[in-house]
Amino acid sequence: MPQVLIVEDEAAIADTLIFALQAEGFTTRWVQLAGEGIEFARYNPVDLVVLDVGLPDSSGFEACKRLRQFSDVPVLFLTARSSEVDRIVGLEIGADDYVVKPFSPREVAARVKVILKRVGGRTGPATRSDERFSVDGERLQIRYRGQLLNLTRHEFKLLQSLVTQPERVLTRDQLLQALGVAADAGYERNIDGHIKSLRAKLREVAPDSEPIQTHRGFGYSYNPERS
Repeated sequence: MPQVLIVEDEAAIADTLIFALQAEGFTTRWVQLAGEGIEFARYNPVDLVVLDVGLPDSSGFEACKRLRQFSDVPVLFLTARSSEVDRIVGLEIGADDYVVKPFSPREVAARVKVILKRVGGRTGPATRSDERFSVDGERLQIRYRGQLLNLTRHEFKLLQSLVTQPERVLTRDQLLQALGVAADAGYERNIDGHIKSLRAKLREVAPDSEPIQTHRGFGYSYNPERS
């Protein structure tokens, strides 16, 4: 059964979440501090983290950044104000969704199910290879010219979408869909930042290559001849 880590300092809120999630078949682990959550996720299998933004020892935003240093586990923020998340949640920090207090525990459980289905259902074929790239969808790994790339979850999904559809121009909206982010969420330009990071990592392997092509006004494509 998928395990959900709940990082929430208010016991009453945590209790309602535990009940709702366990009723949907999830196992749960509850901790009250960001530091405890980070340490648990570092050494234990976790399928999703429900992370409160306002924690006593650290903000949920900082905790998510620390988590992203070693894990791509999906993150669902709990926040008292939607405005404080609107500018941050999503591609910039690596979170997947948020809910605003007060919320329905059933809604949280439903969103957890959607996120896990989305993350688990978009890995594509188990393996796919061409002359330069080898994509392993089961292990969530991509090798470039035989070297394993150190990719975030978002970078993996973007690069997988591009290299498995050679020469097809994918718009930012289509790439957002590959990440499981709604096209109307306002994160289209963040795709550019992830593409820039991907290009830097590819150049570390092959400095003269340019496999990801920019199509101004449209999007991006993978050109095998430039790889």
